[in-house]
Amino acid sequence: MVTTEAVAGHALRRVLGGVVGATIRSNNVYLEGVKSLSGFPNPRIRSLLARWRQDAVADMVASARRKGANAVVGMRFDHRDISQGWVEICAYGTAVIIGSDDRGRRPKRGRRQPNQYRGGEVRWWATT
Repeated sequence: MVTTEAVAGHALRRVLGGVVGATIRSNNVYLEGVKSLSGFPNPRIRSLLARWRQDAVADMVASARRKGANAVVGMRFDHRDISQGWVEICAYGTAVIIGSDDRGRRPKRGRRQPNQYRGGEVRWWATT
């Protein structure tokens, strides 16, 4: 899962379509643990927000796997109020199938040819 439109070192083989993952949370800051009853912010607020985002990402990844994807590109977050009491946190992106990039591969073996730059030692490389 990446926020970029491509995965470095991998070629895009097939686009399977958009995927969405969501988590629904209460808008009640006390119920969700964002604020304590004293009214002060909970010192764990960052970890709470991160966990809620991770829940949405996990749901999105599960959706991508059900489609047969091995990656999600262009991942983004969004949120919206569903009602006065509830908010949706959403992760979305494009489910894709990626494969290794051919540029990083070793060349196919071909005929034996002497390598004139290395004292005539024999090296293998593709001749096609």
